[in-house]
Amino acid sequence: MPSAPKRWEIAPIVPRRQRERLSHIHPLLTQILYNRGITDPAEADAFLNGRALFHDPYRMRDMLPAVERIRSAIRQDEPIVVYGDFDADGVTATVLLTQTLSALGARVQPYIPHRVDEGYGLNCDALDKIAGWGVRLVITVDCGIRSPVEVAHGNALGLDLIVTDHHSIFWDEETERLPPALAVINSKRAGDPYPFKDLAGVGIAFKLAQALLLAEREAPLARGPGIPDERSLLDLVALGTVADLAPLVGENRFLVQRGLVELRRPQRPGIQAMLEEARLAPANVDATAIGFILGPRLNAAGRLATAEISYRLLTAPDALAARPLAEELGRLNAERQRLTAESVAIAKAQIEAEGPDRRLFLIASPDFRPGIVGLIAGRLTEEYYRPTLVAQVGAEETHGSARSIPEFNITAALDECRDLLIRYGGHAAAAGFTVANENLAALQMRLEQIAVRELADRDLAPVLVVDAVVGLGEIDWTTPEFLAQLEPCGYGNPQPVLASLGLEVVAQRAVGQDGQHLKLTLRDPSETGPAAARVLDAIAFRQGAWHGQLPRRIDLAYTVEVNEYNGEKRLQLNVKDIRATSGGQREASSVKR
Repeated sequence: MPSAPKRWEIAPIVPRRQRERLSHIHPLLTQILYNRGITDPAEADAFLNGRALFHDPYRMRDMLPAVERIRSAIRQDEPIVVYGDFDADGVTATVLLTQTLSALGARVQPYIPHRVDEGYGLNCDALDKIAGWGVRLVITVDCGIRSPVEVAHGNALGLDLIVTDHHSIFWDEETERLPPALAVINSKRAGDPYPFKDLAGVGIAFKLAQALLLAEREAPLARGPGIPDERSLLDLVALGTVADLAPLVGENRFLVQRGLVELRRPQRPGIQAMLEEARLAPANVDATAIGFILGPRLNAAGRLATAEISYRLLTAPDALAARPLAEELGRLNAERQRLTAESVAIAKAQIEAEGPDRRLFLIASPDFRPGIVGLIAGRLTEEYYRPTLVAQVGAEETHGSARSIPEFNITAALDECRDLLIRYGGHAAAAGFTVANENLAALQMRLEQIAVRELADRDLAPVLVVDAVVGLGEIDWTTPEFLAQLEPCGYGNPQPVLASLGLEVVAQRAVGQDGQHLKLTLRDPSETGPAAARVLDAIAFRQGAWHGQLPRRIDLAYTVEVNEYNGEKRLQLNVKDIRATSGGQREASSVKR
């Protein structure tokens, strides 16, 4: 049977005065910009034309002492370790900062913990090892903000630690709790004057690199081979930002736009090899390609093997070194897809057996691979629309990931369970955690109680925000052209969703493995003249259950795309939801002139 339809929230029609203010912009674009809070003509033009400015990195708290300590280490030829993370954001941040420091003459090496052997973030054993190498300066990227014990341990070893991170900061009642590092660079800090708060970990690393390059131009240390061009770092920023689902607004959008330019003319042999392995032409690299093709490959290494493979690929000196690494990432990604599908089926069976009407799910098993528990949680959260935690039960500890819904801040919920947890951290929508096995049942009980408290009166059905209602006759070849001005689209700046009502299904067929997708041919019976005979194709992914059960008239929510097959390009609607057309008058379009 088809899944229950989403709750459609159709954006209010843009006021006439606002349409007049932006009369030089296509009315559909005006509506979409209005939906995103962009109403000023100058702001709208800057958004559509990709004009923005980098913010001054020295506006971040602790940036100056961090730069001074790093430059002192370079001047004294002290060894430096960049301590990263095993996901795409952490790996790209590690590569970016390590290569910047090396170019400035630093004696630097990376350290990326092993997901299974060490877990996320700083750990004391690693700091012991690093101190034993004679290192006295450690810079974290994409981790460390919730590691006060580990930072204190590093201090006791004689290490100076600079924490750069973008994750949420722990608050104990009204007090912000920061690790006792020499410098803590995170724009989410209380009172931090930096104007943009949603940089990814690689974005924070880029700001530190920017600050170091500015300092080098003003007072050269003359130790490195030369100051790198900032633009040469933006490919890494785009990869990590999109892969980490950082919102593509503000400075992130500007960084990714510029980074996509660099990715479309790749200079890194590793990126060239990855594009070739994925059969992705450089000209076709966009945010979607990062999110669904490149990012998963970079993440696959840390999930199933070691993130060192991704690091070595991004730093490969030539094609000969890069090609086998790219092939290995492709193999690991295919294995990751297979394992995820199998584990999701196991988790769904457990949910159905225990009752799917709960407000929160915590699914734990020794059979889950620790590297894919976050992917399993994401799939379950999407299907059931409930906060979901999935964990692998080890001999003594359980390691898990959580994904949540907008109505429930999962990291805040874990804050209330911190006495049961060994380690945790994350965002409102996603988190990681480690719990002793003997506390697992208590953790599940408390989280379910918190979920009941927070979600008791909520209608837990996924919401689909519709930017505008249009007739099919308004969709033509100019539509994807002007919508492209909104790119890069992704989290925080989603692809515009349009809706057309009362459509006639001219043809339908199930496609894909086991008929899991649905191909449609549609006509708009409200059109007159030649447009009345016009039809458009649509593809509804993972909605094959509708086949043979569609009502006579349907309402369709979709995005507009160009489908190219065998050299032929066709307009296509990518279906986000289907519902039966209700009786009564068809709603008016919100965008006609």
